[in-house]
Amino acid sequence: MNMWEPGTAGVLQLPSGRLIRGRGLRRPLPDGPAPEFAVYLLGTSPPPVAWEHRWLRWPDFWLPANQGDALNTLQEAWRRSGSERVEIACWGGHGRTGTALAIIAVMDGVPPGQAVSFVREHYGRRAVETPWQRWYVRHIAGRIS
Repeated sequence: MNMWEPGTAGVLQLPSGRLIRGRGLRRPLPDGPAPEFAVYLLGTSPPPVAWEHRWLRWPDFWLPANQGDALNTLQEAWRRSGSERVEIACWGGHGRTGTALAIIAVMDGVPPGQAVSFVREHYGRRAVETPWQRWYVRHIAGRIS
């Protein structure tokens, strides 16, 4: 399997051992292998990349425009992270990326009420920036099967 290196900056290790990299697109692509699959959480179309990716329309500081699409895409990212290098990214790498990582953590078994603190501890202390992003993590958890 081609996975991220545990302990590398931006790489979140989930309780199952799956590894997902979060990052901010405003910074240069990190050294090392490229993602095999990525989810870009932006208000406008992402820049072109050489790997497979999905774009979720998700304005800065807000919630995804289509919550059903968001849930399906994040479930795909979680599934693929079992065997591929998966990246989740927004412009800054904190609010939207942290929110998506918290939802993915719930998919991996983290209790919804602990997902934000889990991501803040293991990914970045500034993850999940707004009250409605925290609400969204708890709200969407009820739709995860």
